[in-house]
Amino acid sequence: MSAPAPMPVHALGRSRVEVTGLGFGAAAIGNLFTEVTEEQAHDAVSAAWGAGIRYFDTAPHYGIGLSERRLGAALREHPRSAYTISTKVGRRLEPTEGPAGDDLANGFAVPATHHRVWDFSADGVRRTLEASLERLGVDHVDVVYLHDPDDHAESAFREAYPALEKLRSEGVVRAIGAGMNQAEMLTRFVRDTDVDVVLCAGRYTLLDQSALTELLPAAVERGTSVVIGGAFNSGLLADPRPGATYNYAAASGELLDRALRMKSVADRHGITLRAAALAFCAAHPAVAGVLVGTRTAAEVRDCAEQFAVTVPEAFWQELRDTGLLSTEEPSEEPS
Repeated sequence: MSAPAPMPVHALGRSRVEVTGLGFGAAAIGNLFTEVTEEQAHDAVSAAWGAGIRYFDTAPHYGIGLSERRLGAALREHPRSAYTISTKVGRRLEPTEGPAGDDLANGFAVPATHHRVWDFSADGVRRTLEASLERLGVDHVDVVYLHDPDDHAESAFREAYPALEKLRSEGVVRAIGAGMNQAEMLTRFVRDTDVDVVLCAGRYTLLDQSALTELLPAAVERGTSVVIGGAFNSGLLADPRPGATYNYAAASGELLDRALRMKSVADRHGITLRAAALAFCAAHPAVAGVLVGTRTAAEVRDCAEQFAVTVPEAFWQELRDTGLLSTEEPSEEPS
């Protein structure tokens, strides 16, 4: 098999942290919804490495620490300086007292040995990061995001963000940001703080361009990078069919019809809808990288192959002409 094409690399904001254009989102190897074996998790990370991916994102929330442990174990085979890793703070893990059930109520097929405590205090930020370093088995991470501070805005801006800024000034972390499933509060982080990057999940896709209203223009203006998650909107854009999920719930008939029409256009232009979904996210000048959540080596290799596809301009134009895409984006090919 031929060697993969070199993966594009971009710096995060004004930091010296670099990420590959395609990143590995490690929620799935934390047993998101269904169990993944140790071997499958290791093989998925190894496949990402073989495809040229050097950016890996995780969080304590993913499998109550399982994702961090598995990712750290798989990356131990490679020099620490050869990859970029990000994790998150805001959910602190505490041991569960008494008999533990499962964690499926939170989306993960793992024993509920710990429970999550929302904690955006300065002390909570440091304690959560220290625990993540131990699970990952590394002495530092490159990027730390505030994780889903939707209902904790006051403490996130007043306590957690200054704590991250201090950690960055001390050299403990190299870049800081916030990660959310919404664009509005991320826009506030871009405009009102000195974050290097924001992670925006599901709000800049072929089916949802709400991040284009304010977030992405603000990021360009401020020189802040954006990492996009949820390029497939949790499944619908990867494989549009009855029963497919959109943002982790069953897709409506209207959304399914729209996705199927997009797939038909992609078929006519000789590409997959997956390739188009990834290319759309990657093309915006504010976007430094696109995270894909994969649980098997085959899924990783497929995403890498689709990411390398050049999507013809005629495809985008047909989407616009048929009303399936209402923006002039993408205005340039992914760099």
